[in-house]
Formats: sequence, C-alpha cells, structure tokens
Amino acid sequence: MNRSPVSRPAVPLWLAHAFRAQRGPVPWSAVCRGALAAGPLLAAGVLAGQTALGVIAAIAAMLAGINDRPGSRRASVKRLGVPALAGALGLLLGTYAGQGLAAVPLTLALTVLGLVAGGVSAAGPVASAAGTHLLVAAAIGAGMPAAESGWLRALAFLAGACWLLVLRLVLPTPGSLAGDFRFDGERQAVADVYDAIAALVAAVGDEHATARRAALTAALDHAQDALAGPRLRRYASSAAERRLHAQFAAALPLAEAATALYWAGEPVPARAAEGPGRLAAAVRGNTGTGPLPAPHRSAPALRALDDALLRAADTFDRGEGAHRGLLGRRRGVRHALRAAFGAGGREYGLRVALCFGASAAIAQALHHSRWYGPHTHWYWLPVTAVFLVKPDLGPLASRVLCRAAGTVLGAVVFAGFAALLPRPVGLIALVAVCGAAIPVATRNFAALTAVITVLVLALVMAGGEPQASISRIGETLLACVLVLVVGHLPMPGERGGGVRARLAAAGGAAHAYLLHVLGESGDRAERWALRREAYRTLAEARTAIALAAAELPALARHTEGTDAVAEVLERLVDTTTACAVHLDDTGRLTPRHLRQLREALGELEQRGVRVPLPAAA
Repeated sequence: MNRSPVSRPAVPLWLAHAFRAQRGPVPWSAVCRGALAAGPLLAAGVLAGQTALGVIAAIAAMLAGINDRPGSRRASVKRLGVPALAGALGLLLGTYAGQGLAAVPLTLALTVLGLVAGGVSAAGPVASAAGTHLLVAAAIGAGMPAAESGWLRALAFLAGACWLLVLRLVLPTPGSLAGDFRFDGERQAVADVYDAIAALVAAVGDEHATARRAALTAALDHAQDALAGPRLRRYASSAAERRLHAQFAAALPLAEAATALYWAGEPVPARAAEGPGRLAAAVRGNTGTGPLPAPHRSAPALRALDDALLRAADTFDRGEGAHRGLLGRRRGVRHALRAAFGAGGREYGLRVALCFGASAAIAQALHHSRWYGPHTHWYWLPVTAVFLVKPDLGPLASRVLCRAAGTVLGAVVFAGFAALLPRPVGLIALVAVCGAAIPVATRNFAALTAVITVLVLALVMAGGEPQASISRIGETLLACVLVLVVGHLPMPGERGGGVRARLAAAGGAAHAYLLHVLGESGDRAERWALRREAYRTLAEARTAIALAAAELPALARHTEGTDAVAEVLERLVDTTTACAVHLDDTGRLTPRHLRQLREALGELEQRGVRVPLPAAA
C-alpha cells in the first residue's frame, strides 16, 4: 500500500523572522566608527573625573551607532542628527521630571510623552528613530538619577551623538579614493541603480524578474535618499555633486524602459543589459563610459532603452543635466502631521503610551519596594518596552523572542566578563569592542540586543553600579509580557491602521501617476517624479504588509487581503509605466494596455479601492 508522504508544517512566519538576518559584506567603516565612539568617550569621562557624563555620552554614541547605516554623508546628518536632538530633549525632560515629580505625576507625564512620540513615529524612519531616542533618553533621565543638572546631561548626550556624526563625516570609506570622498556614498548608490537596471533587463522573461524589479525600486529609493540629504545651499554647488545628480536623473528613463520590458515579459538580447552595466562601472570608478553596445530597436521598450542609454552616455560626458525636482519626496510638516494624527499614528501612539507608561509605573513600584536591592536605577524596564513596541524591528512575537534571548545571552556573557576584567580599563575596552560590533549585530534583533546588553551593563558598572545581570533579565522578561499583552489589546478604531494608511498612500500615488501618463503631459521630469513616488509608497506598503502578516494569528487576521491589494496596485503601476513608454513611441495605446489597465482597476474596485480611469482612456 502506497502512502503519501506526510507534509511537515511550515515554520510560523513570526518564528522564521526571529532567525532571519540580513546578509552582506562586513561594513568595516561603520565598525571602525563604532570602535572609536562609545569606548573613547567613556575613557575621556573617566580621565576627566566626569564618569557619569562619560556614560551618558557613550550611551548617545551607542544609540547613534544603531542608526549608522550605509548611505551618503549628507543623508547621515539627518539620520543621526535628528534622533540625537530628540534624545537630548528627552534626557532633559526626563531628568527634571524625575527630580521634581512624584511617582504618579511622573508616570502620567511619561505616558503623555509616549503618546506624542508614538504618533510622530508614523511619519517615517527618521521620525521613528527620533521618537525612540526621545523615550529611551527620557527613561534614562528619570530612572538613572545623577548629581549633574539636566542641561549638562543633555549636552553630554548631544556631544556623544555628534562625535559619531563627526566620525561619519570625516573618516573616508573603502572605494572613496575614486573621486571626491565626500560623495562616495552617493556614487555607490547611483552605481547600484545602474546595476539594478542591468540585472532587471537580463532577467526579463524569467522567474527572477519580479524580484529584480523590486530590487530596482529599493536601489532607486536608496539613491534618492542619498542625494537628497540636507544642504546649506538649495542646489548642488560642486561639479562632482552636480555630475552625480545628473547621472541619477539619467537613470530614471532607463529604469522606466526596463520596467516596460519587464511588463512585456518577452526575453531581450543579452547585450541589452551590457549598457547599464558599463554605466554602473563608470559611476563607481568616476570614469568615462567607453564604447556602448549596438542598439537593438525591435520593440518600443527596447527603443526607449536604447534612446535612454544614449542620452545617459551624453550626460556622463557633459557631467550636467536637468535633475531639479527629481530628488525630493514633496513631504513636509503637513504630511508629518497627517501621519501622526491618522489611523496608523493614533493606533501606534496609544500602544506606545500604554507600554511606556505601564512599564514606568511598574519599574517605580519595584524600585520603591526595594526589589532592585542596592540599585538606584529603574530605567531598564521602560527602555526595554520602548524597543519592544517598535514595529520597525519586526513582528511583535519575533521581537519579544529576540529581546528575551538576546538579553539572557548578553547578561550571561557580561557576568563572565565582569568577574574577569579589571576596572575601569577592562570595562572601557569591552564598551569599545561592543561599539564596533553594533554595525554587524544590527542584522538580527537578538544579536543586537545581546551586544547592547553587554555594552549598557558595562557602562553602568563603570559608572559605579554593582553587577546587575540577573535583575536585568527579570525586567526584560517582565517587559516582554507587558508588551505582548498591550499588543493584543483592542484599541479604538480599526486594527491594522498603519498598513491601511500606507496602502491608501500607495493608491493615491498610483492614481496621480496614471492621470499624468494618460493625460499625455509632455513634462517627463514630473512623470518620473510621480513614478518614483508610486513605486516608493508601494514598497513601504509591501514592507508593512509583510511585517503584519508575520504577526501571531490574532493580529495578522486584521490585515488579511492587503497583500492582494498591493499586488494589484503594483500591476497597475507597472502597466502605467508600460503605457508611458508606448505613448512616447507611438502616441497611442494597444488593446493589451487598455485591457490590463481596466482589469487592474476593476480588481481594485472589487476590493474596495477606487482608482478611476480617466474618461480619455
């Protein structure tokens, strides 16, 4: 009798996410910056007789190190500087609140602060990091009493974060000697865009094409952020920077043509991918393009690819081009306020407020009952709750599992080091090693938690606190239970508001792009900017949907079906891109274009998303 093999149940998404880690080469530049940040700052504080301020500065450098990701130097000013300012403000408020308020008013004040920080975090990645730093620093200021004034501690915090930012701006990175080292991050980001275009063209018609199209969107997003960092002048002032901006602008029509080829789904000649690959090498090496492959103009999308390639080569030779308006996302204070007060911001703000306020109340109760023993610090529980409640770090169950495992591992490791290392030299060395490990550990939340646990325990011991590994494990497990409970509590309004808000933004961006293309406007720069926003908002929605789908079933069910909506929206934007390329070539759409537009719009309407087709179509 033949028996069919018994299929093993798949690993739950929330559990699989806990073991997932990003891959890639070791970021040696960030490792060097980490080694030169927290450890030397602590050493400077000890040598100056201001150990407490040295500990604060080292904590700020550690938090900044978590945000020290690959990218341009200019973009790092905003990515590191805004959270640093928020952290200094949080430390200032927390210190004075801890000194002047009793337990109940202090808990209420921290709860309100959590509500504000949670709502603001919905505005974007930098705002999310700023909200986290604000709450973490407020908990440290209130729960780590010190003789120094709040202003002095805030300045120490700002100095520690700014020290890492200075290292990021001053130290060269590998490959930066190919040109002006100030723009090596921008150069690498733009080169990655051309590589992604070449990879997509090479994959047209096979099973890897969809993944390559998503990779192209990610590369364009990264390059856009790298080039659009804060500046003293409105436009690029140096020839090297203007050249990079022009090269990025020249990649947009190439990306458009490659997406149209992907939509058509018909394999193209292998030499079609050679041109973008050579442009990538030219950007990366800051050299000329050299000879490009002969054109193959058998279809509208291929003709568009060849034309864009020739225009790009001309732009590379001249080093100038029209690129204004192609870098910014057109988002300002009004957008941030809409995100903070929208469904996603309200839901997340309430959860952060509940977690932060409840954890602060429990921590103070344990502190006043002397559960901590000789310890005078009660910041660990609310700080742990802040990191656990952040959806940026993965699904809730995965975050809880990683945080618990990482804290236990880090506390055990530190207990061993604390028994062996001399003080304070050994603790300073341990802080420096952990600072260097943070850029690599950020690839997995459990590994990051373990490294940060060792680093923070070393810092507080260097500041005069006794060994506290066991109590920190207990507080972490308590925070895990608290965040799990709050994460599953019903909230006012519809669950999954953050996901639906991102889907609504993606639908609006897709509609604006469709209207512009079918309106046959001659403003191609405007079209490329709208296309960028459509794909970018879709990528953000996809990320939020994937995280929501990996939650426990009780939470994941609230966003069921959103992945199908995102898939149809992506198909609509791809078809719109193919329409744009075809209209440029022939001036009219084929029945296939119109049929797929109507099918996508009909599917969206069936799912409750209305994106009206212009009457002219």
